[in-house]
Amino acid sequence: MTDAQINDDQGTKADAQEQAILSAECVCKEFAVKGKPPVQALQDISLHALKGRVTGLVGADGAGKTTLIRIAAGLLVPTSGRVTLLGLDSVADSLEIQSRIGYMPQKFGLYQDLTVIENMELYADLQGVPGAERAHRYDRLLSMTDLAKYTKRRAGALSGGMKQKLGLACALIKSPELLLLDEPTVGVDPISRRELWKIVYELVEQDNIGVFVSTAYLDEAERCSYVLVLHQGKLLAEGNPESFTGRMKDRVSLVVPAQADRPRHIYTRLVGSRGIVDATIRSGRVRVVREDTSETQLAAALDGMHAKIEPAEPNFEDAFMALIPQTEGHFQVGRGEGEGAGKMQGSNDDIVVNTRELCKLFGDFQAVKKLSFSVNRGEIFGLLGPNGAGKSTTFRMLCGLLPATSGEISVAGHNLLRSGAKARARLGYMAQQFSLYGQLSTLENLSFFGKVYGLSGKRLKQRINWAFDEFGLGQWRDKAAFALPGGYKQRLAMAAALLHEPDILFLDEPTSGVDPFARREFWLRINSFAEQGVTVVVTTHFMEEAEYCDRMLIMSQGETLAMGTPAEIRDLVRSPQNPRPTMDDAFIGLAEGTVDKTSIAAGTAGNEEMAQGDLS
Repeated sequence: MTDAQINDDQGTKADAQEQAILSAECVCKEFAVKGKPPVQALQDISLHALKGRVTGLVGADGAGKTTLIRIAAGLLVPTSGRVTLLGLDSVADSLEIQSRIGYMPQKFGLYQDLTVIENMELYADLQGVPGAERAHRYDRLLSMTDLAKYTKRRAGALSGGMKQKLGLACALIKSPELLLLDEPTVGVDPISRRELWKIVYELVEQDNIGVFVSTAYLDEAERCSYVLVLHQGKLLAEGNPESFTGRMKDRVSLVVPAQADRPRHIYTRLVGSRGIVDATIRSGRVRVVREDTSETQLAAALDGMHAKIEPAEPNFEDAFMALIPQTEGHFQVGRGEGEGAGKMQGSNDDIVVNTRELCKLFGDFQAVKKLSFSVNRGEIFGLLGPNGAGKSTTFRMLCGLLPATSGEISVAGHNLLRSGAKARARLGYMAQQFSLYGQLSTLENLSFFGKVYGLSGKRLKQRINWAFDEFGLGQWRDKAAFALPGGYKQRLAMAAALLHEPDILFLDEPTSGVDPFARREFWLRINSFAEQGVTVVVTTHFMEEAEYCDRMLIMSQGETLAMGTPAEIRDLVRSPQNPRPTMDDAFIGLAEGTVDKTSIAAGTAGNEEMAQGDLS
């Protein structure tokens, strides 16, 4: 074990190996690359996961998490080394292993045209579940996942969170002894995440199964019994969550700005400053992780700013950010030639996105119900809500990709119903799923989309060079887009959306499935573009990311629940029992209806009025 492997409670290796339900011994995995040296996806990995506990696997993009889980599931063969599950070899005994474990990949193979119960029946057939056991098994799984009311609904018509729960139910269709989960909560809202974890822990406690799970959410890693940190194919550290956070004592601070609802200026100042490992916005404060226990460099970075420094208790995310080597230019956003923003003239008082009584019907189903809001120039505006709330439908209408049933939409001063082409020329759109051409190279994608946006000749070349510089895409210039790591796919998609210097940028779940470093880098860029004058409308399921928004609208079942600044939204759930609520607290309280309706109505009414006023 290396010095970084901070396991203070694992006992001896022999004990762990004896109890292990999953073991890896000196596992390596190479992937051949034509004309180049092979890619080392995993390098000499040795680890154990025990029965009756949740073992978490975390790491940045390209760490090797999915490769390791696919080897464990018998879907990949290691180049060298050995993986055993339930005492069986993952290569020689793969069929028996697959009959005794549950496996849920990142993109679970649901059959979209089959109903919920038909999907479960299919997986029961594949797993050889006897007919006499099925009714009881279905009842338990449908109860656990809260899908009993939807057994006749097609999987393709379910919300993202419900699809994930159905995927988990199918993975559990034959009482597994070990459950392998590859980022099971990506793309789902906080309520669905909480429900999925409740199901997992019920299984661990009631059935004593082992769970081996990779996750992009570091707060989820903190719930695990034991955590393994991978980095660039190597096991960097392992231990229980407390052993990680214990090393961060006196290295975490909260910077409290004089204006509680305007922390972005302080955040921008601190990111990348000397002695600062990490900076994020949390509950109206800037959370700072320092290189050491001294606050001297932090105080120097804040010189001239009206803010005070308070100590904070460390968490697993702080430890993770401090643990990963900072030698790869993390958070160093490029400053390429040219501007990333549009050049539309006007002041920040100008309304550039406006909806009135917006409605959308799909047959008899009303997906969006009389939605009204406005977004000002240079504002970062968040559109939040549970899975199935109508966010993506609203987004597609705003971008002109889906016609509204009724109501009005104005974008960049153009009515979408009458001047859709002119409006679309002023906006950039980044879809929830990676939507560029996977077989085309990075350069070919940028060239194609630049021409679609009307760029050509010298101007197109300038903008492509800007994209390579700004987003650090040079090393991937001739690489097929589908082969890029997740964070770089995200960079390419954003670069393509910004090539024509739009005035308004629509981002639909842009950070779903990418690692914490890519998420931080993304928001640093967005903040930079907003300061240049770009208006940003964004949806996200990471509630802490809502803190980067100037204002947000939280919707449910197609309707507005609340609208306001992050501070105003958090105030809706503030109480003596919870004096410092998080955005997760606010979101869950609003979505589950535990917030006083009077306070919601008052807050929303006040912010509707504010939307027409000065937001500068």
